[in-house]
Amino acid sequence: MKTIQELSDIASQVRRDIVRMVTAAKSGHPGGSLSSTDILTALFFNEMKQDPKTWRRDAKGQDAFILSAGHLAPVYYAVLARAGYFDPALMAGLRKFGSKLQGHPAAGYIDGVFQPSGSLGQGLSAAAGIALGKKLDAEDDTRAFALLGDGESEEGQIWEAAMFAVHHKLDNLVAMTDWNGMQIDGPIETVTGIGELNEKWLSFGWDVIVADGHDFESILGAFELARKRNGKPKMILFRTEMGHGVDFMAGSHSWHGKAPSAEQCEAALAQLKETLGDY
Repeated sequence: MKTIQELSDIASQVRRDIVRMVTAAKSGHPGGSLSSTDILTALFFNEMKQDPKTWRRDAKGQDAFILSAGHLAPVYYAVLARAGYFDPALMAGLRKFGSKLQGHPAAGYIDGVFQPSGSLGQGLSAAAGIALGKKLDAEDDTRAFALLGDGESEEGQIWEAAMFAVHHKLDNLVAMTDWNGMQIDGPIETVTGIGELNEKWLSFGWDVIVADGHDFESILGAFELARKRNGKPKMILFRTEMGHGVDFMAGSHSWHGKAPSAEQCEAALAQLKETLGDY
């Protein structure tokens, strides 16, 4: 288990990794990657039952994580690398021809990736399937996790999976939403008016927890609540800020899918503490 300060230091390095990767690739999605950094840092370093040395793609005997919002690959890769799943030097190859780190995660190239993530809306179904499999195998001490985007939650398959999980009483399923209020076309409410996600998930029969996605005490407290086994799947709605940690990206949908220039990269890195050593 990591302390709050240790988690904060790891998250700072992960944000540096994100900025450097996307800048070098000249493409990618920094905004949502930065907003979900603290969530995935706490998940991989304090909450999940996982060990890169014994990782298995069939998820037997370990927790499984599915990145549903596949465009958040930069934060996923950075967290996996810093957790020991692969050499951090591989991050320099993001989105480059022949690289193991494709623009969206693909299974079979690096450890830690259970499921390809590309078309939005599909990851919760995959995580629900894993959770059901664990139930059938009587794996009472492991769970399935999934990270969704709030823009992604406009997809109908999300709600089909929500009904499936309730029907099968998948209380070993913990879904999380990076609720930053932004998508590529602008604020969520101006695109589809998705409304209060907590009320929607409650109406589907889920246990709902709302937390601050940039406060590690709040994040860890939410994970503690989500350990409760009561026959209901869990949804943690993490209130976050698009581009969090970099002042000129923060709160702006324009950084959903745009790479910084070299000068902007340096300006961003100057705001982020190097704690684990750049790759």
